[in-house]
Amino acid sequence: MSVTSGAEAAVAAAVVVRGKRVLLVRRRVPEGTLSWQFPAGKIESDETPEEAAARETQEETGLLVTPQSVLGQRVHPMTGREIHYIACRSVDGEAVIASAQEVAGLAWVAHGEIPQYVPYGLFEPVQEYLDAVLIS
Repeated sequence: MSVTSGAEAAVAAAVVVRGKRVLLVRRRVPEGTLSWQFPAGKIESDETPEEAAARETQEETGLLVTPQSVLGQRVHPMTGREIHYIACRSVDGEAVIASAQEVAGLAWVAHGEIPQYVPYGLFEPVQEYLDAVLIS
């Protein structure tokens, strides 16, 4: 099932939690004010948002993840692109910069540090999920 919004392909973002931290990547080329974000990329025509989130995470960070649940979707207020947020579990590997063309940095971020990386706030269902899994 492919998902599109207008002429541009929709995007899938992987919300990967390991221990009490969430994985963020810093884009080599920011989208507007977006610099740090979840591993993410366009959903290909032959894949689901869950498959795209897992593929993009592996391509960008080398980390193998398994999709766990769909957290929600929206049209991103800063990019205007449809984005699907997928909670993923890390199953193998260590996060590294696997795609230097796309990723300039990565960080495992504790709950209280998220605003330093994402000062404009997170999509509410994603924030609620992270509140539950990183604080408990």
